[in-house]
Amino acid sequence: QWATIRLQNGAKKKEPQMPRTPTANGIIERDETPMEKEIALLHRADFEFSHIFYFCRKGFEAIVEDEVTQRFSSEELLSWNLLTRTNVNFHYISLRLTVVWVIGVIVRYCFLLPLRITLAAIGITSMIVGTTAVGQLPNSSVKNYLSEVVHLTCSRILVRALSGTIHYHNKENRPQKGGICVANHTSPIDAIILTNDGCYAMVGQVHGGLMGIIQRATVKACPHVWFERSEMKDRHLVTKRLREHVADKSKLPILIFPEGTCINNTSVMMFKKGSFEIGGTIYPVAIKYDPQFGDAFWNSSKYNIVSYLLRIMTSWAIVCNVWYLPPMVRK
Repeated sequence: QWATIRLQNGAKKKEPQMPRTPTANGIIERDETPMEKEIALLHRADFEFSHIFYFCRKGFEAIVEDEVTQRFSSEELLSWNLLTRTNVNFHYISLRLTVVWVIGVIVRYCFLLPLRITLAAIGITSMIVGTTAVGQLPNSSVKNYLSEVVHLTCSRILVRALSGTIHYHNKENRPQKGGICVANHTSPIDAIILTNDGCYAMVGQVHGGLMGIIQRATVKACPHVWFERSEMKDRHLVTKRLREHVADKSKLPILIFPEGTCINNTSVMMFKKGSFEIGGTIYPVAIKYDPQFGDAFWNSSKYNIVSYLLRIMTSWAIVCNVWYLPPMVRK
């Protein structure tokens, strides 16, 4: 009845020209025209069977592009940032803009990328060598101090390798030892972004390859909590080890990403409750990236880690803001 009334009212007006619908994957902003107005533009002198296809299209859009699904795809930018990958339906705009883009490609791939790879290699090598050396020392305050120096120094080198520009807000709320830091999760580099301003004990699954070498080296100098694949499935075992870590007020705060997966930084998914069952003080942290300079979101179902790092290192920069929120005591 509502649709019929709208069509009847629209038939009394002069038939307007059909608007162009912006592409779903382009750089053009989505059309926010209300449904009532769009229906008025679809009117004819008499009702036509084709009118029902408008409602079918809207129904399919609501199913395919619901709010949850959109959180697992890259944020759609309102303007082009001279990165071709920000526009799936990239098309020719003008000769001047094309020349600027080509110059940008040369700068990003021929100058920035080699420099960033060199810095990343220095940072990773320093992390492995430094933590391995510190791990040989007996447990003491000196070992803890040197471990923090190594982690901070290497993390800052890795941030430079990403041309990172980070702004930290409300530093008085920074996580303290014996606490739990929970943050939204957008990218594997989230840990580096936070470690650039302070040391944390990481929690995660044991990996192989280069990541496994880094894990085995860092755990010698810092009390990270790494689990085997079989242990990760044992919720009680994970909770027990984390509680033991939090109970020692001399240990670094645990860093946890309760969302469980990477979200595109436009919203936050519901946190898994396991992180809040441990007890102790919870330090919430909010990380917001600026996609105008580079998209930090990792779509793990579409890109492997190597492809993702290549995309990050060929971006203009990684710019983000970090807010330390007031702590919450969980008993």
